[in-house]
Amino acid sequence: MFIHLGGEKIIRANELVAIFDLSIEKNSKISKQFVTHALKNKKIEVIGEEDSKSIVVTVHKVYYSPISSATLNKRASQLQIH
Repeated sequence: MFIHLGGEKIIRANELVAIFDLSIEKNSKISKQFVTHALKNKKIEVIGEEDSKSIVVTVHKVYYSPISSATLNKRASQLQIH
């Protein structure tokens, strides 16, 4: 199964680790450190040209998605039901 993250980006559902609201980056010291580390290792990809609303962590990369974390969480949970 796959999850559409916005733009033309689709990931395999089994690669998904976590979905966060973008505000976590500003409100959590640990999250800032995690994102900084991913940036240094060139493991971050910004999807599309719209403002990012969520951070999607996968096994291999961190994505900044223009889709809200609530919508992405709904998409991910629908895959678990079926």
